[in-house]
Amino acid sequence: MHILITGAAGMIGRKLTARLVADGTLGGREITALTLADVAAPPAPTGFAGQVDCRAADLEQPDQPARLIDTRPDVIFHLAAIVSAEAEIEFDKGYRINLDATRAVFDAIRAAHLAEGYCPRMVMASSIAVVGAPLPHPIPDEFHLTPLTSYGTQKAICELLLSDYTRHGFMDGIGIRLPTICIRPGAPNKAASGFFSSILREPLIGQEAVLPVPDTIRHWHASPRSAVGFLLHGATMDLTALGSRRNLSMPGLSATVAEQIEALRRVAGAGAVALIRRDPDPFITRMCESWATGFEATRARALGFTAEDSFDEIIRIHIEDELGGTA
Repeated sequence: MHILITGAAGMIGRKLTARLVADGTLGGREITALTLADVAAPPAPTGFAGQVDCRAADLEQPDQPARLIDTRPDVIFHLAAIVSAEAEIEFDKGYRINLDATRAVFDAIRAAHLAEGYCPRMVMASSIAVVGAPLPHPIPDEFHLTPLTSYGTQKAICELLLSDYTRHGFMDGIGIRLPTICIRPGAPNKAASGFFSSILREPLIGQEAVLPVPDTIRHWHASPRSAVGFLLHGATMDLTALGSRRNLSMPGLSATVAEQIEALRRVAGAGAVALIRRDPDPFITRMCESWATGFEATRARALGFTAEDSFDEIIRIHIEDELGGTA
């Protein structure tokens, strides 16, 4: 089996690659080749016996999507994107990368299908940003898409494209609406939701973290470990169970910032909580107030997708996976 990951240098891309290398198989089939693509070439994974192609591939360039698809991967994990705040501020860049580049990948697949019947499994990372306020709590699977950010709009359009290209038989696609992934390891990125991770991540290593929103902000979360699990399950499940509704809101955990902080207190103590400094940011607060607070995710759960049940568990997963310990 040959697997292509776009956006492979990102956090989820790196963790997905590591899991695929560790498992050595996907859906019971041996992984014989990996193509890892990003704007800068991702590092080669260690311990993989098959063929590895780490490519610098800017999907905005007209020739790049077709060159990736020319390798005829069996499964494609399409993770390449820029994040929410960056897409909101840099309007043209957001549409070029999140929408135009995605359609270019889809069109390269379509061209290969028309030439020789090629039809890969496409697992596309979407986002809960495809819905927008006013929102019920929890949000049902049938809730209409009314994104209130450019990022959410771009993802919603890509979901429609994935469904249509799948309907025509060009690909066998599933869109995975990821919750906000927490706790993200490493340095903060440009996502407006980044503080959800930083108020836990930095105090766990004795550093100050800034909280730009009120403690009452509630949001929908899952760990990086769950995110990888969602993608792998989407790559191996029988997609005929989805029918024509190819995009799924993933399970997660609904929690307020205050509940996050109390979980940090239980796991790491009052000293860690004392490192959180409140510095209100009206722009980020306004964005957060329009975000989803929780989903029923009934369809996804029935199809075998799972996530954490508590923020204590999310924090402990971060400690195990990133800090080399247990709590």
